[in-house]
Amino acid sequence: MPYGARVKTLLLGLVAASLTAAGCQAAAVTPSSRVRLPDEGAVYLYLQPLPRDAERLRLVIDGIAAVQAGGGEWPLSLSLTELAGRDVRRQRLLAAGPLPAGHYAGFLFRTGRASLEGAHGASALLVPEAAARIDFPFTVRRGEAGVVALSLGYAQSVDGGYRFAPAFSAYRPERPAAGFMAFVANRGSNDVTAFDKKARQVFDVIATGDRPSALALDARAGRLYVALAGEDAIEVIDVLSGRHVDRIRLTPGDEPAHLALTPDGRTLLTANRGSNTVSVVDTAARAERTKVPVGNGPRFVALDRTGRRAFALNTLSNSVSVLDVAGRAGVRTIAVDPAPLQGDFNRRGDRLYVVHEQAPYVTAIDTGTLTVARRFPLRSAAEAIEVDPSTDFVYLAGRGDPGVGLHDPFSFGTVDFIPAPGEIADMATDADENALYLLSRAANRVLVFDRIRKRLVGEIDVGQAPSSITVTGEN
Repeated sequence: MPYGARVKTLLLGLVAASLTAAGCQAAAVTPSSRVRLPDEGAVYLYLQPLPRDAERLRLVIDGIAAVQAGGGEWPLSLSLTELAGRDVRRQRLLAAGPLPAGHYAGFLFRTGRASLEGAHGASALLVPEAAARIDFPFTVRRGEAGVVALSLGYAQSVDGGYRFAPAFSAYRPERPAAGFMAFVANRGSNDVTAFDKKARQVFDVIATGDRPSALALDARAGRLYVALAGEDAIEVIDVLSGRHVDRIRLTPGDEPAHLALTPDGRTLLTANRGSNTVSVVDTAARAERTKVPVGNGPRFVALDRTGRRAFALNTLSNSVSVLDVAGRAGVRTIAVDPAPLQGDFNRRGDRLYVVHEQAPYVTAIDTGTLTVARRFPLRSAAEAIEVDPSTDFVYLAGRGDPGVGLHDPFSFGTVDFIPAPGEIADMATDADENALYLLSRAANRVLVFDRIRKRLVGEIDVGQAPSSITVTGEN
């Protein structure tokens, strides 16, 4: 079948599947984005996959509240309002919200209605008028978040096939080994979601400052760096504990948009969109050493594999600034197509591929001569780019495209297509799992694809407006 016909068939199938699923999948809504107050923390409830014997169950949720040890109730914002047993086969974000710091006794779960699907349609179940109590003592600390996992005991919840009284057990998820961790910065909810890339389940949520826009992971030192665009700072998080260990102050007005870490972990670079600079940060001293002026509106900084040269993509001045990292100085400015947005290197490191927010081209920069080697036309401007390190083929997420195209690096012709909902904000490849991670901004979700078979193998619910993803073992 010709490629164009194959893509058309895939897209039509995706649309049909989406329309079919709209009537039966668990309904989802966006959690409240109320800003946490200084004396508050936050809690995130994740529902574990329902057992197979619950596939006939359909449940409407009226509300979930956290119960203080003294008896007060604090409603949480629902992420799911309806559960269909056959569709909750993976972990789902059920509810979340800020809470006053203090001690809590558990949760209240209010059921709206419930039914069981049968051969002749749905049969309504009697539901209790009072809220079901989930006993689970926990503590909320100022400026911190936590995850509570809920597991539904189906056999204990359905009585005689005509009555439903939810029986949940609650527990704290176990932290995986550091080598299995992955992280997502959520710009809209001011937090970082941590998930187990092997189990494909969330185990922690880390509250951050205002507008976390980018991540850099130092796996050897066990440190995660989070750029805070709204606070002109970089938070330093201990990976093993999920706790904040320090904050690196930048200059007011910097608005850091992206991070890059040298291979030795000693130097961190930040693309500062607000001040048209790149900060050079000493990670041992946790201090900014200098600022290097670049073009206007740098949104991205790419560091070559040696850590010697950095390339700042200046979205507003249509240029790429080349920096000598050790010398802490600019080397050259390369003119490119309008609004360079993201970039990635090929395996040899002699090409930097750049996509543009306002131009349907991929620019290939020769990293030896520091000139534009090629310009490849696309159907539309792209949002994100990722080079497959094992093949040099290039993943491109186009603006308005319902998926990601796989392109050959010589002509940039499309050789395959991966359907995915919504705009893709970021991508990552993982050598350990042979996985491609797509960060769907509209769906607030990570989509996990098998890079070999090109099929969806997992989905993970994250926070609001996710902007950046990093995984241990990332290529």
